[in-house]
Amino acid sequence: MSAMGMNFGKVAVLMGGTSEEREVSLMSGAGVLQALRSRGVDAHAFDPAQRGLDELKTDGFARCFVALHGRHGEDGTVQGALELLGIPYTGSGVLASALAMDKMMTKRIWLAEGLPTPRHVWLSPQQRTQAEVMSVPDTLGLPLIVKPPRGGSSIGVTKVSGHAQMQDAVRLSSQYDPDVLCEEFIDGEEVTCPVLGEGASARALPVVRIVAPEGAYDYQNKYFTDTVRYLCPSGLALQEEREIQRIVLAAYRTLGCRGWGRADLMVRASDRKPYLLEMNTSPGMTGHSLVPISAKAAGISYEDLCVQLLAAAALDATCAAGGVDQ
Repeated sequence: MSAMGMNFGKVAVLMGGTSEEREVSLMSGAGVLQALRSRGVDAHAFDPAQRGLDELKTDGFARCFVALHGRHGEDGTVQGALELLGIPYTGSGVLASALAMDKMMTKRIWLAEGLPTPRHVWLSPQQRTQAEVMSVPDTLGLPLIVKPPRGGSSIGVTKVSGHAQMQDAVRLSSQYDPDVLCEEFIDGEEVTCPVLGEGASARALPVVRIVAPEGAYDYQNKYFTDTVRYLCPSGLALQEEREIQRIVLAAYRTLGCRGWGRADLMVRASDRKPYLLEMNTSPGMTGHSLVPISAKAAGISYEDLCVQLLAAAALDATCAAGGVDQ
């Protein structure tokens, strides 16, 4: 897809923001900005941490590419503000963004729809006595994962191997979110699968298999080292890849996502069953990010991907009627 002949008007690339993932968002936004400009789009960087969103209207921006990650970026808040301003934006709308950002709500919906996701225990601020925390491994087994339910980029996540680690893991997670999500550890391969589009026309892109040193696919290895290998083609059996894509599409549609997204999963080694971990509605677009890797395998360049996403920018009120300029 080319931007030629498509009048996007003045475009804001929303990047930075106030979440713990600000640094990653700045990297994503810089890549998107360069890509859009290379295709002749009148694109400008816009950091909501430094400028009020009302300036989007007063400065004449016609649409926004949301390259924000985490709180106040992909949790429905910015999307709601853009709805009120009447400025079309990339990615999911208010409700889908809010649901996908909250891993507990996501799990409840997926479980209600019969989609596979690891067993879990939710610890609210009122449920964190020593006895309650120490009982979690008895419920989920060891090892297990402790993480903030509304975080991203593996920030605040701990793999717990023994009871003695539980209190520290919960303490770390609660620095980023008042609630704590404890999740069954799925021993197997980590994969991810992006989706483009909306509803019945949404399509899953090729699966990416992630091979991290000693299984440590953490914040540092995700963004600041070259030790992680991203395999696309995934090397999985064809029927496994197709099953992952089927589940991911169902997970995406069930949450009401649109534009684009990326689901992260674990494939259990013992029986090759895939388990959904989370849905990202504003995926990373850095040099190490997974959606561009998958898109490239599908024959979509980074620049074309950015233009395609921008072309699908919409408002909740209009996307049901076909979107804006689609």
